[in-house]
Amino acid sequence: MRFQWTLILGLIFAVIIAIFAVINVNPVQVNLLFNMVQLPLILLILGCTLIGGLIVGFYGIYRQYFLQRKIKQLEAQIAQLGSAPVADTGPVGNVEFDKMYDRNEDTASSFSDRKL
Repeated sequence: MRFQWTLILGLIFAVIIAIFAVINVNPVQVNLLFNMVQLPLILLILGCTLIGGLIVGFYGIYRQYFLQRKIKQLEAQIAQLGSAPVADTGPVGNVEFDKMYDRNEDTASSFSDRKL
């Protein structure tokens, strides 16, 4: 559904640019740093829109390629960690939970007898 809305908005944007370009058909002078060229404004608007679309499209393709490589790298890392044996490291943080909850005779047996 998101793709359909993106396509519809893209078509609406393209129609607005086309209408704007058709209205502006007067020739304009463009400075290309090394030469001055006279072009109809419609060609300049459509050409700049096309170049902008190509830049955004190539960046999207590059970004998708980069993210796909990252996904494959992380999946390989997950597979490697999943197949590695888990080592028994002993007590967590040097705390032995069995001894922590052992009750001795000198420990208070009820909550009211405990010192805070």
